[in-house]
Amino acid sequence: MIGQRLDKWLWCARVLKTRAAAVRLIIDGKLRINGVRALKASRLVHAGDVVTATSGGRLSVLRVIGTAERRGPPSAALGLYEDLTPPETPCENEKRGEPARERGPRPTKRNRRRLDALRSKTSDV
Repeated sequence: MIGQRLDKWLWCARVLKTRAAAVRLIIDGKLRINGVRALKASRLVHAGDVVTATSGGRLSVLRVIGTAERRGPPSAALGLYEDLTPPETPCENEKRGEPARERGPRPTKRNRRRLDALRSKTSDV
């Protein structure tokens, strides 16, 4: 069984937008295949390989299911891999600087002004 180039697979699976971005990720040493750092973009991936990438402070773990001759629609790209990424906890979001907020309707402009006024009063104390 012949595999597919790593940079091309990342592009076909729509993990990254361009092959150049995939090459940069590999050269920067932020991508591993089966726990071993990928040193070249020309490294072949096969079905069953586990690709681990860290980009922008996020961890992605993908198991290769298949390869593609060419880049297709996003629905076809989902069939190329299985996502094994562990779910993030709210604490991890706060570590990256993203405040955890309750989901619900966004405040209106009027409500936002009231919140800002309330916050300014409590900061003066």
